Amino acid sequence: MSDLVTRHKDVIASVIAFDTDIHAIKAEGIWVTDIDGKRWADFACGTAVLNLGHNHPAVVEAAHKQIDRLMHSGCIVRYDSIVEAAERLRDITPPGIQKFAFANSGAESVEAAVKLAKYSTERQGVVAFRGAFHGRTMGAISYTTSNAKYRDGYHPVLGSVFVAPFPHPYRWGMTEEAAVEHSLNELRLLFKHVVTPKNIACFLVEPVQGEGGYYPAPPAFLEALRELADEHGIMLVFDEVQTGFGRTAEWFAADHFDAKPDVMAMGKGIANGLPLSAYGSSREVMDNWPVGAHGTTFGGNPVSTAAAVAVMDTMEGLLPHARELSKRTFERFHELADSHPTIGDVRGLGLMIGVELVTDRESRTPDKPAFQHIEKYAYDRELIIINCGPDGNVLRFIPPLVATQEEVDWALDLVDEGLTSWENQSG
Repeated sequence: MSDLVTRHKDVIASVIAFDTDIHAIKAEGIWVTDIDGKRWADFACGTAVLNLGHNHPAVVEAAHKQIDRLMHSGCIVRYDSIVEAAERLRDITPPGIQKFAFANSGAESVEAAVKLAKYSTERQGVVAFRGAFHGRTMGAISYTTSNAKYRDGYHPVLGSVFVAPFPHPYRWGMTEEAAVEHSLNELRLLFKHVVTPKNIACFLVEPVQGEGGYYPAPPAFLEALRELADEHGIMLVFDEVQTGFGRTAEWFAADHFDAKPDVMAMGKGIANGLPLSAYGSSREVMDNWPVGAHGTTFGGNPVSTAAAVAVMDTMEGLLPHARELSKRTFERFHELADSHPTIGDVRGLGLMIGVELVTDRESRTPDKPAFQHIEKYAYDRELIIINCGPDGNVLRFIPPLVATQEEVDWALDLVDEGLTSWENQSG
């Protein structure tokens, strides 16, 4: 362990978790290099941020040029990079998302999106969905139910937040159709017994649950939410913080579904490592939100928005490659599932893939030690992977979109070997 790691632990609060003790001195593409020259392939992508890999030259160049011109505004002066970023967002977001504002993090964009829905509808209630992760600020943890530990020590959370089931077909042992019907029945009972729809400002939903276990929303579920929202004057808010900017091999997860949102929250991959997030809605909704009803000092920073423009200009050419990588990766994981009983389920969209590890397929008992073994096996062979899910047993496979097929296959081979090692060890 380097001296920097010791110093880090001495002065950096332990509440902020770091997954490794790598003392990184540089990074490029999929690779992170430590002080001794050893390198690791970062398939954690900086926690699902670096869709273009580390230090992508187009992003670095755009940031450098902007630093030489203007670094900060604080919403005092206007500048070109924020306008260009919003114009590019309008080009790639679903129809009806027409005007934008910027923030610094995913949690901030989610909170702003909910504030917008509350102001627009003049209602206070929010329906969130069990298993969701929307951030760790006090507002965001009120909507976050991926793991109860995120709320420990912070009660009471915000009021008028109502949690309904998100369809988890595998975990419930149901078909997708049955899981959707169960979730919608519970939502109807919520409206019957707990809160009437006239009190609800928005449905807040991840089109693919992230931290909660990489569960894609069944299309019928989102379509039903869209219909209920239209029927009752509720706004449908998509949290696309983790799913956006190519992670699902399309611009957004919404591109995979017929149901479209009224409001979108975006973040993570938007600036490929610089702090930035965004939220958007229709021109009418955004124009009816009066000046001063929300605000930011650093959101939409000139350097970060310049980087975002470079991300969007670059990503378009990568999406076909991402689709091919996704197709091949799902094929490989299904092949692995045929030969490894530890794999209970393979799910996801694009290159946002969750592989659920279980002690046996009949009981579906989560197997966190299996993931921990594979994680260490991979790390010892220069590959970084991370988990998700409330039980820590879902392998979160999120390679950078710039990875080659050979690099992804190498990582999949290590997962295969790690599974074999675990199964041989555990009998």
